[in-house]
Amino acid sequence: MSNHLSRLKDLFLGRPAPTSDRQRAMDLIAAVDAGGLPLNPARVNDIARKLGLEVSTTAPVEATIARIRTALAYKSP
Repeated sequence: MSNHLSRLKDLFLGRPAPTSDRQRAMDLIAAVDAGGLPLNPARVNDIARKLGLEVSTTAPVEATIARIRTALAYKSP
């Protein structure tokens, strides 16, 4: 019940709906392609894991982003 109230509150207050894991990954890739650099490797790893990838905490961020890019291309809708 509280989840429904929360969604209604967010709707009326103009807060954006939570994005899907795939959308978060696509937003990350778009930001990188636009010249952005991810500042939080833990967030990049979280996005990768939610796509079903196994990621080491010591993996370079660039390698993880490349794997996310490949996963998005492979799992296209």
